[in-house]
Amino acid sequence: MSTTTDLQAGPEAKTTPDADCPVTWTEAAARELYDLPLPELLFRAQTLHRRHFDPNEVETATLLSIKTGGCPEDCGYCSQSTHHKTGVKATKLMEVDSVLAEARKAREAGATRFCMGAAWRSPKDRDLDSVCRMIEGVRALGLETCVTLGMLAPEQVRRLGDAGLDYYNHNIDTSRAHYSRIATTRTMDDRLDTLSLVRKGGIKLCSGGIIGMGETVDDRIAMLVILANLAPPPESVPLNMWNAIPGTPVMDRAEPATPIAFIRLVALARLLMPASVVRLSAGRHAMSDEWQALCFLAGANSIFTGDTLLTTGNPQRAQDAALLATLGMRMAPGPVRSNAAVAGSPRSASPSAG
Repeated sequence: MSTTTDLQAGPEAKTTPDADCPVTWTEAAARELYDLPLPELLFRAQTLHRRHFDPNEVETATLLSIKTGGCPEDCGYCSQSTHHKTGVKATKLMEVDSVLAEARKAREAGATRFCMGAAWRSPKDRDLDSVCRMIEGVRALGLETCVTLGMLAPEQVRRLGDAGLDYYNHNIDTSRAHYSRIATTRTMDDRLDTLSLVRKGGIKLCSGGIIGMGETVDDRIAMLVILANLAPPPESVPLNMWNAIPGTPVMDRAEPATPIAFIRLVALARLLMPASVVRLSAGRHAMSDEWQALCFLAGANSIFTGDTLLTTGNPQRAQDAALLATLGMRMAPGPVRSNAAVAGSPRSASPSAG
């Protein structure tokens, strides 16, 4: 049985679920939170954030493209699709030793999670052999592991789990209503099916979306509601700002979110998924220090470090270190976990400050 949070009593209403009665969020309830006066929204998000995390720590992850370009999918935002003329050349899968060398560099620079992305619709078994060796090698370095390889079959999930994979990234990108404008070679249900397989395989989920692809505010909220209503929600939720990539269809309709709109979305993600790590992902190089600072206040507690994210830019590591120092914040020395997860507590959420 589930409790539907509809805030019928107004924005001060509060629902605190327990293990037998998790919250099911409605888009209307989420929209009411999103539309709160900004000081109130940030107060609620930061209060809930403090219940689950150290507010002064930020997780740092590094993302490496282990196989670039040549993807048969037609995702309208992607520079690596064979359907788009973006100038990105297809490469072969990197050698295991080369990937581990990059992982060592990431560890030395302070990263605690190493993420590996391959531009595939789904991996071939022969390629999965190498990916599993990469996972084993990265774990041996003391780093958390994450891969994004496209859609998976049950046996592939089992192999990744046996290799010790910590997280599988598979973004849902946008709302169900907007999805067909973004991709036609797979559906939202295809993505959700893969997330379900990964969850059943005992691997933690990393799933979020992209903001600024011509979607409405309601689309953005609906995307977060889909994720929040997974049982349980993804342990890691990356929020990406659309990067302008000439040659991609999204270029014709892209409309960047304003800083305040993006900050509101971060706060909403924290309120809907209080135990999840919320990551500022692609597009952060275009954010001012003040913009990022307000995102941290809204509940973001993870960033990607390194010069590039797959094929797009990212702030320099020294720039990130300087920002965190200015804010009196620090890079987390190890994996970031919700206090509730560490204590073995059930999923919880609260639309109010308490």
